[in-house]
Amino acid sequence: QGELVESGGGLVQAGGSLRLSCAATGLSFTHYRMGWFRQAPGTEREFVAAINWLGTGTYYTDSVKGRFAISRDNAKSAVYLQMNSLKPEDTAVYYCAAELNLGSVTGAINPNYWGQGTQVTVSS
Repeated sequence: QGELVESGGGLVQAGGSLRLSCAATGLSFTHYRMGWFRQAPGTEREFVAAINWLGTGTYYTDSVKGRFAISRDNAKSAVYLQMNSLKPEDTAVYYCAAELNLGSVTGAINPNYWGQGTQVTVSS
């Protein structure tokens, strides 16, 4: 059974940066597209970014384009989300997700596995 564990969340001032990490265990990591989602209080979970199995293709929701960057290290079974120029509206619980799929990323992924989430709070 696969497991995803996020880390790296915290409190940061607007304009600052954070790097989230997600470690995957119990699954064939290179068979999975990976992604990040987030959920702010009182809202539905929303897609943030995705990366294909090889790490050569990415996709972002419009609100984070140019500020966030998703990457992966297949040797470490890990995926990362570098978040720069953070805004208060980026405040949310961020979830790592994995979808069993070897295709390219052209939109939100449809996860088979979810992490437990890590809180990101951006103060104004």
